[in-house]
Amino acid sequence: MDQFAELGAPSSTQAAIQRVLVGEQRGVRAALLFAGPALVASIAYMDPGNFATNIQAGAAYGYQLLWVVVAANLVAMLFQALSARLGIVTGRNLAETCRDHFPSAISVALWLLSELAAMATDLAEFVGGAIGFSLLSNIPLMAGMVITGLLTYGLLVAGGRGFRRMEMIIGALVLTIALCYISELIFAAPSWVAVARGCVTPSLPDANALTIAVGIIGATVMPHALYLHSGLTQARARPRHDEDRAKLLTFSNREVIIALTMAGLVNIAMVIMASRAFHAGHADVADIGTAYHTLSPLLGAASASIFLVSLLASGVSSSIVGTMAGQLIMQGFIRRRVPLWVRRGVTMIPAFVVVALGANPTRALVLSQVVLSFALPVPMFALVYFTAKPSLMGRFTIGPLLRGLAFAAALFILALNIMLLVQTLAV
Repeated sequence: MDQFAELGAPSSTQAAIQRVLVGEQRGVRAALLFAGPALVASIAYMDPGNFATNIQAGAAYGYQLLWVVVAANLVAMLFQALSARLGIVTGRNLAETCRDHFPSAISVALWLLSELAAMATDLAEFVGGAIGFSLLSNIPLMAGMVITGLLTYGLLVAGGRGFRRMEMIIGALVLTIALCYISELIFAAPSWVAVARGCVTPSLPDANALTIAVGIIGATVMPHALYLHSGLTQARARPRHDEDRAKLLTFSNREVIIALTMAGLVNIAMVIMASRAFHAGHADVADIGTAYHTLSPLLGAASASIFLVSLLASGVSSSIVGTMAGQLIMQGFIRRRVPLWVRRGVTMIPAFVVVALGANPTRALVLSQVVLSFALPVPMFALVYFTAKPSLMGRFTIGPLLRGLAFAAALFILALNIMLLVQTLAV
């Protein structure tokens, strides 16, 4: 995808950023020049995989797994900030840094693992978009897959002609998803005391809850988003010295907090909606299509329609971002540019195979998120290693507290994965 080989901002934006860095421009318009990377990365936290895991969490366990959503979102903020830091300080993305600093065998293994994660990501995105088109137009799921592929390809080509244009396309889709779930909360009318309790009270009622919890983490903290964010920041601005880098980091951290707070609230809203609609009398709802059809009699036709619109926006936008990330990963690890249609084909094929084999699409979505969670600790540990390396980061090396928090978060996710593996093998 040659049009995304260089993810830096155009020269006019670069010049405007430089004016902000030297203090010639201030205010909201100045801050907006730095908005984009975290917004683009945040769509990975609102993809169809989130719909699948959050619907199952809310339907089966009410608000009991909300704490997993909150914890996953806080971990996401930390690691997206570290990814952006790596790109801003070094001018290299995570894939390039792994290739440059690890032995060849380890780099190849990381690349193959990243490609597996990209396939799992595309499975969630394409199947989610296809379900949306299938429900909207009453067409077969395979036809929805084709429509999703063609639409995302067209938007990628259109957006690839301008850096800010792509950010605007994705930003509009993110806003659509957010507005849809604000509306869903109005229909759901939850008990906010119970919601607050669920957000802060850790609970894993049974073995299935552990599977869903791991899936929520895999759907929230995404490996490809960690790679992508460093690529989006590495060439967005051209810092002249450490003072410029410090200012860029300040703007970046603010955007990460804002963008991922919004993504986290959307995920919480998904669980709340599923809990209110299904937990009391339809706790067995575990399918996106069933959820859509069940919403109409429970919360009204408007609620079901809003749910469908948000699913479509999620599937299309996350597929765009997934392609951008996949191209950046491939180019970073193997130093090769690959045409857009090849990149799409590599990660689309497994999704078409799963649908052709007649697998339950929502179950496939949840399992794809579990696969992502197993792939996740590798880029997380790599980010901690590189951002804690003084020879690479200089004065921007993360301190002991931040390093400890990041390392503990990566270990937590690894421990959950081990628990799930032991549980699976014991069956």
